[in-house]
Amino acid sequence: MIRLLAGLLFVLNTSVTALAADPVEIGVGYLRRATVKPTLSLVEQPAADYGVAGARLAIDDNNTTGKFLNQHFTLHEMRLKETDDPAKAATQLADQNITFIVADLPAEALIKAADAIRDRGVVLFNVGATDDRLREQDCRANVIHVAPTRSMLADALAQYLVWKQWRRWLMVIGSHDEDRLFADALRRSAARFGAKIVQERVFEDTGGARRTDSGVTLIQRQMPVFTQQAPAYDVLVAADESEVFAPYLPYRTWDPRPVAGSAGLVPKSWDAAQDQWGAVQMQNRFLKLNSRHMTALDMQAWTAVRMIGEAVSRVNSADRKTVFDFLRGPDFSVAAFKGQRLTLRPWNLQLRQPILLADGRMVVSVSPQEGFLHQVSELDTLGVDQPETRCKLH
Repeated sequence: MIRLLAGLLFVLNTSVTALAADPVEIGVGYLRRATVKPTLSLVEQPAADYGVAGARLAIDDNNTTGKFLNQHFTLHEMRLKETDDPAKAATQLADQNITFIVADLPAEALIKAADAIRDRGVVLFNVGATDDRLREQDCRANVIHVAPTRSMLADALAQYLVWKQWRRWLMVIGSHDEDRLFADALRRSAARFGAKIVQERVFEDTGGARRTDSGVTLIQRQMPVFTQQAPAYDVLVAADESEVFAPYLPYRTWDPRPVAGSAGLVPKSWDAAQDQWGAVQMQNRFLKLNSRHMTALDMQAWTAVRMIGEAVSRVNSADRKTVFDFLRGPDFSVAAFKGQRLTLRPWNLQLRQPILLADGRMVVSVSPQEGFLHQVSELDTLGVDQPETRCKLH
């Protein structure tokens, strides 16, 4: 009898051990563009793993915690060419029982992907598109936005400029659609915080080579002439998301004035110079793994995957609905080395977050700025607030 009981206990223990050895698998998809436009600066060219490197680091971080909770995370990457259908790609990931997809896609592609998997119970995490309309009139109930909006970036910059008493702006706008969208956000921010745009000028993109042997000489002559005879202003604010002219503005304007916006003092979700609130440890880990510095897109992807990991660990479940409900609920927050824990705005699923203001070598300041108050969260002084929203989640 004793030997029989011992045998039964052995079988039971073996079964429990076998069950414990099979962790819960959580697959995370990653949709990204196959090509990234080169930058004007040779020292800031985007790497082949731009963005996805941050997601890979977050997968490692999730698995560090997952070992104690019997959870295992894997990343499934898909690179889309210009002609590839984002809806088909998202559906393919859903067919693999992947219920969380991190997406670095333009606005239209993101909408197509979200609509294609809306009835499949798949949640998209937007880490690349800053378009406000994705959180407003074109919002989707299955899309969480980790990337900040243009209005958040513009508000962060405007708060600092107003705090500095640099209220008179000369605004130079690029000729592409995304440049005009950023200009719209800057106009809104100026009106919101009491700045005045004394004049607007448009820099037309005439094409041609952006780097030539005579480039420096031409630019040194062109930029002062382009910016001369302006009304009195405190700061030149550039809206040049296409990166055609803004990097050429600092130190070349007719009047000796600071430059901000798309060059000079730039608002962003993350910068390689960020060294506060434990960020050095994060920066060093990323640098060791990837032999390059961490960009804003890397950090946005890292944050998205960590949000998934944090929610899964908190609810101790990989069920899509349970995790999604927790992410949208009042108990969710995620730490991201920005001085405070980040939460979701329930009205449009935008991640609240401080915005860094960096000059290319240092983080100059972090918004929201002191004195800009809000009845719910100072972070809601950045971007479209709940009373203003046009988003109707359903």
